[in-house]
Amino acid sequence: MRKASRNRSTKRVGPGARFNARGPRALLFAVLLVTASRVPPTVEAESSATGEYEVKAAFLFHFAQFVEWPPEAFKEADSPLTYCTVGEDAFRGALDESVKGKRIGNRLLRVRHLGEQEPIDGCQVLFIAGVHKMRQTDELATVRGRPVLTVGETEQFVQDGGIIGFLLVEKKVRFEINLESAEKSGLKISAKLLALAKTVVGSSRGN
Repeated sequence: MRKASRNRSTKRVGPGARFNARGPRALLFAVLLVTASRVPPTVEAESSATGEYEVKAAFLFHFAQFVEWPPEAFKEADSPLTYCTVGEDAFRGALDESVKGKRIGNRLLRVRHLGEQEPIDGCQVLFIAGVHKMRQTDELATVRGRPVLTVGETEQFVQDGGIIGFLLVEKKVRFEINLESAEKSGLKISAKLLALAKTVVGSSRGN
C-alpha cells in the first residue's frame, strides 16, 4: 500500500495569527523575512535614498505579518490593514508598490499618505520619516496607547516611545524594537520578529 502523503500546506500568517513552525521551516521563514521581498536588508543598501526606502518598504510589509492587533484596531472583521505615512512620501511610491494587491489573512493592504493637518485615524501602521523629526513628538503623543504600530528612522525613535526604529549599521538596514511601547499600545509582537531585531528595549529576550 502506498503511504498517505503528508499535509505540506503552511498556515498563513497575519494579524491575530501566530507562526508556530519549528526547525528548518521556521529557519526558512526567518530567512524570507530578512531577505524582504528579494531586497536583502542585511547586505549593503544602495547609496541612493531610493534603494534604502525600497528595503524599508519591504520590511514594513513583513513587519505586519508578525504583529497581532486587538479587534478594536479595525472597524470591521475584514477592514483593510492600513499603512500611513506622514507628510511627503519618503518612499516615492515604493511602499505602495510593496503592498499592492497583497493581503495578510483576510485583510487587504493599503497605503495612505497623510497631509500636514490630516488626522491619524484608521491607521494600523504609522511611518514617520526622519525629515519629519520636528513632528515626531506630537505624532507619537497622538497615537500613544492606541493600537498603532509606529515605525520611524530617527536615531532615538524607540527611546522616544516609538515601537520599531530603523537603523543604518555599516550601510545595512537594521531595526530595533521597543516592546514596552508595543504592549502599551495593545500590540503583540511575535518572538520571531524580536529575534531578528538588533536591539529590544523594554524587556529581556529571555522573557
